[in-house]
Amino acid sequence: MILDDLNCAILTHLRDGRRSFRQIADSLEVTENTVRSRVNRMTESGVMEIRALIEPDAIPGGQLAVVGIKLSSMDLVKKGEEFSALKGVVSVKVVTGRFDLLVEVLLREGFSLLEFYTQEVSRITDVDSVETFIVYKSYNCKVPFSE
Repeated sequence: MILDDLNCAILTHLRDGRRSFRQIADSLEVTENTVRSRVNRMTESGVMEIRALIEPDAIPGGQLAVVGIKLSSMDLVKKGEEFSALKGVVSVKVVTGRFDLLVEVLLREGFSLLEFYTQEVSRITDVDSVETFIVYKSYNCKVPFSE
């Protein structure tokens, strides 16, 4: 799906996730049904997702880690998908540079970095090396809450 100007304007208004379709429609001078239809199409196509995001510090023991992963295979997309399914993983990026993947992990009480490596990463083959970066402070970074 290609985002046109109206879709982009709707997305800008949705940065405040509590704005009603009526408020957005009034601001953009379109009908509420137009906004609803556009939001539904963007959601169904996978371009947009609506969900609650929270500050990692608000979670008991919440800490973000970024893990740089070097693979011994070049099946980057498949490995990225595998990592994205692991417990605690917030995002996975296939990148250039000294790593093949950058994985953002939410650690919390009862799920430490050691548990992430021994219970989760250990199940994935072709991992050549990892380098962990603990995030002391982040800006503009909210994560989905999961149990």
